[in-house]
Amino acid sequence: MKQMDEILVSLENVSRCYGAGNRQRAALANISCKVLAGDRVAVVGPSGSGKSTLLHLMAGLDKPTRGVVRWPELGPEAELRPDEIGVVFQTPSLLPTLTVLENVELSWLLSKRDEARARPAALGALEKLGLLTIVDRLPGEISGGQTQRVAAARAIVCEPRLILADEPTGQLDSVTASKLIEELFSSIANSDAALIVATHDLTIAGRMRNQWRMAHGKLVRILEKQN
Repeated sequence: MKQMDEILVSLENVSRCYGAGNRQRAALANISCKVLAGDRVAVVGPSGSGKSTLLHLMAGLDKPTRGVVRWPELGPEAELRPDEIGVVFQTPSLLPTLTVLENVELSWLLSKRDEARARPAALGALEKLGLLTIVDRLPGEISGGQTQRVAAARAIVCEPRLILADEPTGQLDSVTASKLIEELFSSIANSDAALIVATHDLTIAGRMRNQWRMAHGKLVRILEKQN
């Protein structure tokens, strides 16, 4: 296991603006923060406060308007793969022409791992989330809750060092939501991976070691539990 003070991702004076001219809107404003190996962070705040934008920047899926995002222990942005960063999106993100199993397998294959292990690994991740009965279905043939759980399986199949989950339980009932969060915790229990969850659910937030509260595109408060 690596040192727990290793920086997986850092943001330095980062802003992200949309639009142009008088219509320009700042989704994030002068954010500076870092995620260390082993971190467990809940990002909380009202809708529109910048939580999703923050996670997208950390994942390398968006670029800042100003400032710098770095991944010191994960490598250059152009080489980031699903074995380094796993993402559970707030909105549906499965490829509609691939089956449930193929969607999860794809994450493994994009990591350029042993192709022969892609199917067993995908089946294992789906089994953990109770999804073996739908492996041959297309995304359009399953429920919204099942779609979110498949997305979680896809995010954890490669055992990434950084998992970013954007409102992962938003479409789930309380029992299924609890199972999903338990699986996310379980997937990193014996590793130095970090878990960052953007959530409105105060129960989920309360289980995380740190809480970052956002408002109007800014980090307004960082709470850290004392051991």
